[in-house]
Amino acid sequence: MQNGAPAASTISRPAARGKTTVDRLPLVVHVLAAGTFLMLTTEFVIAGILPAIAGDLGISLAQASSLITVFAVGMVIGAPLLALLTMRLSKKLTLLIALVVFVVGHVTVALSSDLSVLMGARFITALATGAFWAVSAVVASNMVGPSLKSSAVGVVAAGGSLATVLGVPVGAFVAQHLGWRGTFWALGITAAIAVVFIARLVPADAPRPKGSSVMSELGDLRSSRLWLVLAACLTTTGGVLAAYSFIAPILTDQAGVPATLVPLVLAGFGICSFFGTLLGGRLGDKHPHAVVIVTPAATTLVLLAMALLTGSTWVTVVLVVLLGAFGLSANSVLIHLAVVHAGRAETLGSGLAVAAFNGGTAIGTTIAGATLTSSLGLSGPATVGTSIVALTLIPTITLAVLARRRPAQQTPSH
Repeated sequence: MQNGAPAASTISRPAARGKTTVDRLPLVVHVLAAGTFLMLTTEFVIAGILPAIAGDLGISLAQASSLITVFAVGMVIGAPLLALLTMRLSKKLTLLIALVVFVVGHVTVALSSDLSVLMGARFITALATGAFWAVSAVVASNMVGPSLKSSAVGVVAAGGSLATVLGVPVGAFVAQHLGWRGTFWALGITAAIAVVFIARLVPADAPRPKGSSVMSELGDLRSSRLWLVLAACLTTTGGVLAAYSFIAPILTDQAGVPATLVPLVLAGFGICSFFGTLLGGRLGDKHPHAVVIVTPAATTLVLLAMALLTGSTWVTVVLVVLLGAFGLSANSVLIHLAVVHAGRAETLGSGLAVAAFNGGTAIGTTIAGATLTSSLGLSGPATVGTSIVALTLIPTITLAVLARRRPAQQTPSH
């Protein structure tokens, strides 16, 4: 590897035992998508059932919200750390261990009434979630032929997008009828079923090349292209979530949308995000660099319009829906590029991408939240989001330029 560029062999891998390189998406890719659906559902559903948890445990909402914070921290730490610690394990075994830990974590939460125990269980569950997300992207990519790798990762990522549309409302519905503990029981049982499917459908890993070592794999992380991709992961998600995290007050207090219609608008965001992610993955197979440039450019314009065109109800609603369509639709392509440019450390590259997404979310929401008490008020989150997402164009355009200079080694689909 020279000048940060991964060797050609890390991009064009011959079919090996344990990998199915076909030109269609096998069932296991959709099973992995179901897994990410569960993972993201458990991350987001907690916000909808927070009052029920606080009331049942006899604690304040602020104390209960620590269950959200600790999960986010676990995701940031867990994706790269668990990818590093499991480098010598098979990817199939890593997926199974992550799911089993996920099940145990949810059963613990469902049975406990001690906040410290709940926080510990949520943190451990987040570690497993980060590991599953990172490994599932690599497994999905390895299960298909070169022309469908980005599409496969896109389907897995779309499972996460579907969590906001379907998983969170269903989780809240279960909580209303069976109590908040019922939501965790349901997630744990469903994950236990997923263990069976993963065990049956994910093939054994191909044997490692002779002479391969952890240190040699970690050496591939020196790729400058990998760190450009990670920078794009940080800024694109950080900018979108800076605005989306405060979308409810923006809709009601700034745009005058009735509170009863906010869930409908958010559903529109989620549905467009789901299909946008699928389309982004599909287009990313042939035009990865175009996707990661056009998407943040369009998102920047949408967020800028949100910041400037305040007070218009229907314009704001349309812009929120467009934000769903464009905002996160390039994330699966970015994960695929991270896997490609991480070379032999592909799982760690995927894990670092997941960590970058969550790190960007933490940074973006913190900055956006601080603007609410400034002169910007409710236009602050969209303004901050505009600035952060616009920064994404720096690394993505640089990647495209580098790819044109060395096309034989830098075309991820070949």
